[in-house]
Amino acid sequence: MIKVVKFGGSSLASAEQFAKVGKIIQADKERRYVVPSAPGKRNAKDTKVTDMLYACYALVEAEEEFRIPLMKIKDRYDTIINGLNLKLSLEEEFRKISENFKNKAGVDYAASRGEYLNGIIMANYLGYEFVDAAEVIFFDENGDFDADKTNKVLSERLEKCKTAVVPGFYGSMPDGSIKTFSRGGSDITGSIVARAVHAACYENWTDVSGFLIADPRIIKNPEPIKTITYRELRELSYMGASVLHEDAVFPVRKAGIPINIRNTNAPEDAGTWIVESTCHQSKYTITGIAGKKGFVSVNIDKDMMNSEVGFGRKVLSAFEENNISFEHMPSGIDTMTVFVHQPEFEGKEQAVISAIHRLAKPDSIELEADLALIAVVGRGMKSTRGTAGRIFSALAHANINVKMIDQGSSELNIIIGVSNADFENAIRAIYDIFVETQL
Repeated sequence: MIKVVKFGGSSLASAEQFAKVGKIIQADKERRYVVPSAPGKRNAKDTKVTDMLYACYALVEAEEEFRIPLMKIKDRYDTIINGLNLKLSLEEEFRKISENFKNKAGVDYAASRGEYLNGIIMANYLGYEFVDAAEVIFFDENGDFDADKTNKVLSERLEKCKTAVVPGFYGSMPDGSIKTFSRGGSDITGSIVARAVHAACYENWTDVSGFLIADPRIIKNPEPIKTITYRELRELSYMGASVLHEDAVFPVRKAGIPINIRNTNAPEDAGTWIVESTCHQSKYTITGIAGKKGFVSVNIDKDMMNSEVGFGRKVLSAFEENNISFEHMPSGIDTMTVFVHQPEFEGKEQAVISAIHRLAKPDSIELEADLALIAVVGRGMKSTRGTAGRIFSALAHANINVKMIDQGSSELNIIIGVSNADFENAIRAIYDIFVETQL
């Protein structure tokens, strides 16, 4: 069996954290391929190395002196190297980085050096082979990830390595220049490596023991999620729950490889398993609750709307014309409501209203701002009667007015719209009815 292990920035922020990671890897000989992030914050007032690199390169682009900020970044790495008692020098690497900065190698190159340098340290510390991600992870001319080429080259390369470190977050363009994934992209690299080596498991180590049923900033000590399916995770990630980069799911999902979210600081915790499918029933009817604030509802009324062919298309064309994507679109016989992001919509609201009148000729349009959407997700909802009723009952008991409810045809999730002011209380009420009352 082969395991791919990815460690986040907080897991590699200091020599002490590196030592914890080393023990975790050495505790299981199946952990053969390691994907490190750049060093994260050592404390609340600290700065992530990636942010330091972005700031340093901003000076390069402004034609200002960048040597001192670059040396501060080198000091961060030297502190880790010295703390681990390694016979390793990054002098030559930093000389190259400085030279490439002067030659304007690009912001992606600058940002990627955090993972690149941490990968060199990790490989040296473990005695593993270092494989530069730029040589095995590829993007096409449009900057899109080239999955087929990457899988072929990476598989062939790692087949020759019993153990290896592949830095996360970046790859290369056809011209050889460095291209990064979006922030948090080391999660994606781990997933890509897991697929390439046909891993039995992809362990993603971070600073939390997996996913929680609800946001701990809203619910005190929420229950952990033991097992979650890819589809449930997608729904929760889309609505703001973030432990794993949502694009990290796709490479392993195709290969049927489970992901295990683990805690570097509590390695004995089982964490959360993310799987394609499972016969294990979750402890509760719901798997998780997540949500976002800052939506506007555009309520459109028109008599006999339901009998007018193409009415929905005409309305949505008004949003498309103004380059605005919609989130949800519940409708009735004579009414249709479109939920959109408030910051995206505010500057274009009159243009959208005008376009809807021109294209769809409604009787009236009303706007309601400062709304929040909450997703209640769970594979157990499909086989449980009265889930929506329990949600309504809990919200009514908490004196919260429901603005919208939308259930997907898969019966995997229910989306509820409430005012921004009721957002936290709504999540507490839903958590209480499904989790607290069952404890």
